Amino acid sequence: MKTRNPDTQPLEEGNLSPEPESMQKYSDEVRERIAKKAYELYEQRGRLGERDVEDWLKAEELVRKEMNNTGE
Repeated sequence: MKTRNPDTQPLEEGNLSPEPESMQKYSDEVRERIAKKAYELYEQRGRLGERDVEDWLKAEELVRKEMNNTGE
């Protein structure tokens, strides 16, 4: 059973963002490319969970490199 950390502030609905702040700088098209690449990485690892953030960050890096190489 998890206990609440008394040092944490309660979440206020107005402060919640639907996505991480780092993702707000990307267009929908770029987000879609990153998501597809992250899923490819997930599949390449044999669909083993618990590394979704790592997959996303790697995918973000790969897509940015692709975009820089093609001049997008």
